[in-house]
Amino acid sequence: MVLLTVIIHGTGIFALARFLRIEAREEAEEHIHPMSLRGVGVTLTLVLGLFVLHGIEIWAYAFVYLVLDALPTLSDAVYFSTITYATTGYDDDGFAEAWRMVAAIEGVNGIILLGWSTAFFVTVVARMGRSR
Repeated sequence: MVLLTVIIHGTGIFALARFLRIEAREEAEEHIHPMSLRGVGVTLTLVLGLFVLHGIEIWAYAFVYLVLDALPTLSDAVYFSTITYATTGYDDDGFAEAWRMVAAIEGVNGIILLGWSTAFFVTVVARMGRSR
């Protein structure tokens, strides 16, 4: 799962970076300021893209929990996966004891992927500030 989520995340970050490069080229050609309404829309698209990436990864872990029969329902699995991925803490009552290490690994995996997204986003915003 760690490898799968890293591949998903890397592919998504690559696609978002490509989108941003194309957008920056168009903004330069058309002399559009990055802090314009269009620039704000691009930033919101970036944030939503990152959110979707994390959602895909969270759901992937949720399906693993269902396949492993670690949790009884999809809603329980998605909820558990979300709070584990984000390392916000949780009560693992009802979670199959045999699979708790998978949940711990998801927490570490999630924090790394969230950090990766944060670094990417901060880099993009810093570049926008320099292009004024």
